[in-house]
Amino acid sequence: MSAIDRSLDGPSRHCDRGAFAAIVFALFAWPSLLPAATYAEGIDAWSRVLNVYVDDQGRTDFKSLAGDTSDLDAYVNVLATNGPRSRPQLFDTPEKVLAYHINAYNVLAMHGVIEEDIPKNFSSFFKRAKFFKFRKVKLDGTTTNLYDYENEVIRPLGDPRVHFALNCMVRDCPRLPREPFDGTKLEVQLQDLTVKFFGKAKYLRIDKTKREVRVSEILKFYTEDFVRSGKRRDLISYINRYTENALPSDYRVRFIPYDWTINQTP
Repeated sequence: MSAIDRSLDGPSRHCDRGAFAAIVFALFAWPSLLPAATYAEGIDAWSRVLNVYVDDQGRTDFKSLAGDTSDLDAYVNVLATNGPRSRPQLFDTPEKVLAYHINAYNVLAMHGVIEEDIPKNFSSFFKRAKFFKFRKVKLDGTTTNLYDYENEVIRPLGDPRVHFALNCMVRDCPRLPREPFDGTKLEVQLQDLTVKFFGKAKYLRIDKTKREVRVSEILKFYTEDFVRSGKRRDLISYINRYTENALPSDYRVRFIPYDWTINQTP
């Protein structure tokens, strides 16, 4: 027996072993005592969710995701205590701040659909109010809801292109990308999504016979974000910034009814 072994012999040795066993038990019995995941680890978890459960059309396999929410939960838990307010050193540019908020909104919406047992739709005002206004979410050390988060935090950041990136998980939301938004390339991501949005007949249609433009109701919901006047007739000037062929400025603007059906894979 070595000198070290002898020094641990007797009652003191049994005490040390007991203390060690207690610490190990505590770490497994109370997960809160384990080191918290970092924001980077949370983003990695979100990236895996998007890559595994979201298809090229932006539809989510909610049923499969509900069977294993470990990565989804991990990112949601990270967001609860991490963000521009509590970790400003991680979000030192406006682009990083905005990317954080877009990712957070999208994952909280996806997580909410799972929590609500994958509803078929948000077709009624009551259903939308219940999901977006009355369901609480934890974010960056505070408690809020998706409605207030979008209107009081994200929209005031001043980039209307977020409306082509924020996704509430229904069919007429813009396509959900299969990678997280990244502050170091956010300009490219937002520009690409906006151009692709207006390039799809699902969101933009032209009727030359009737001399009208039909566009997604997203531009109706947030008209004042796109044009200072807040008038629908001026939306064409905004749309033309992202289309290959300019729309006639004298065409009437009408809106395509919004489909609030949950956007899940068939």
